[in-house]
Amino acid sequence: MSAIRSLLHLLFMAVTVIPWSLAVVLARPFASKTTIYWMCQRWLKLSVDSARWIIGIRYQVLGRENLPQGSSDPAVLLVKHQSTWETFAMPAIMPHPLAYVFKKELLRVPFFGWAIGSMDMIHIDRADGARAFAKMVQQGKRLLDQGTWVIMFPEGTRIERGQTGTYKSGGTRLAIKTGAPVIPVAVTSAKCWPRKALFKKPGQVEISIGPQIPSVGRQHDELMAEVQAWIETEMRRLDPDAYPPAAR
Repeated sequence: MSAIRSLLHLLFMAVTVIPWSLAVVLARPFASKTTIYWMCQRWLKLSVDSARWIIGIRYQVLGRENLPQGSSDPAVLLVKHQSTWETFAMPAIMPHPLAYVFKKELLRVPFFGWAIGSMDMIHIDRADGARAFAKMVQQGKRLLDQGTWVIMFPEGTRIERGQTGTYKSGGTRLAIKTGAPVIPVAVTSAKCWPRKALFKKPGQVEISIGPQIPSVGRQHDELMAEVQAWIETEMRRLDPDAYPPAAR
């Protein structure tokens, strides 16, 4: 039954992404960037909601009080990455517009890539090295100044349940350069939507938003070490069955 529901959900997303992305592309010359963002956010929320309706993937958000409260307060969100689910879910649950930092190759994905290319986000060429980081800082500062939160997956790719990837310091370097606080986020999505899995299963995903960590006057490596320590400790608290006793 889970396999059938997973295929139905995949079909639902495939069918709805085409008219959604075409509407976004057609609206781009006439609509504001804010309008385009919320158009896209509606489809992402629909994808998350439909996963609940069709598959039975529920979610619980913890720590909302840790988010900045002001309409223009900046934040750099650094999120545990286990599956595609949190890529869709984070814009769906956050009260502010988000800007992902992503590789430019995604812009070539039919329909979905065309739509995200219409949004005011940060797409970089990783092969550019220092120039890519300079672009990220320049665009990140502009977005943070206008009240958009920047979101990154510090492990860089989806990580198997119960595993820890290599935390890269791009997010903390951006926060230090802009003075924005860092907010660590733990997500247990692999319990229901495993990495690169075609078939999903019902259950509950926890999203735990950690306390704001000031970036001013910090070193990027020790700031990232603090972020990693909070996320990985929280992951073990939220999903203890995924980790051997010695790793808890």
